[in-house]
Amino acid sequence: MPTYHVLSGYWSSAQLATNGIILLHIVGALLLGLAVGYERSYHGRAAGMRTYGLVCMASCALTVIAGFPHHWFGGNMTHLVGTDPTRVIQGIVTGIGFLGAGVIMREGFNISGLTTAASLWASSAIGVMIGIGFYLGAMGLAFLCAMSMVFLSKVEAWLPSRHAVAMTMRFKQGYMPEEKALRDIALKRGYQIAGGSMMISSDKGAQEWRFVAIALSKRSGASMSELAKEMAAFDGLEGFQLSHARN
Repeated sequence: MPTYHVLSGYWSSAQLATNGIILLHIVGALLLGLAVGYERSYHGRAAGMRTYGLVCMASCALTVIAGFPHHWFGGNMTHLVGTDPTRVIQGIVTGIGFLGAGVIMREGFNISGLTTAASLWASSAIGVMIGIGFYLGAMGLAFLCAMSMVFLSKVEAWLPSRHAVAMTMRFKQGYMPEEKALRDIALKRGYQIAGGSMMISSDKGAQEWRFVAIALSKRSGASMSELAKEMAAFDGLEGFQLSHARN
């Protein structure tokens, strides 16, 4: 087959129409992924709108291209005798999953690197689309991924949300704190202790409590400096640690 006809097949009207359908699917996946991600972001979770949007888009892209095998490689899929690109795609997706796991870090209640891992996985989907010849769809996916990572953090900051604070409280030896009293104190300062986040340890009669306090609303909740000032004046505490939490 002449080289001209092979190259023109990648930009034929049928190929462009297929790329348009793929892009519509990707945009729809982005919007629905953002909706789910906002719920997680609102409750102070580590995986927010960007992570969910990227994963949903990449998953959609890899799924929808499987429905148009006759348009792969510029419509020349039938000439590639003895090949099975789907096995290559499976290997790529699995390998990138292990690579993404390597960039996720957890320190206490704080988790970081989820968006980076999701962007790596989305990049693999872009590479797959380029490899099989869906250039327009790949460019659209790359653009949406870049815009998501650049602007969605600003959108998340503008939307209503609840910030979270990870607290570690080391009580003096012999002091026995009460959970109900601690929860009441948190409520008076605009926070509630997240369910299932409480961790209690004891060493030589001195207890250490770790938990995540989530603000009741975006504008409620004392600042970390105010919390630190109050905790420093509390007689029963031997030490404490405060940090922003994405749990």
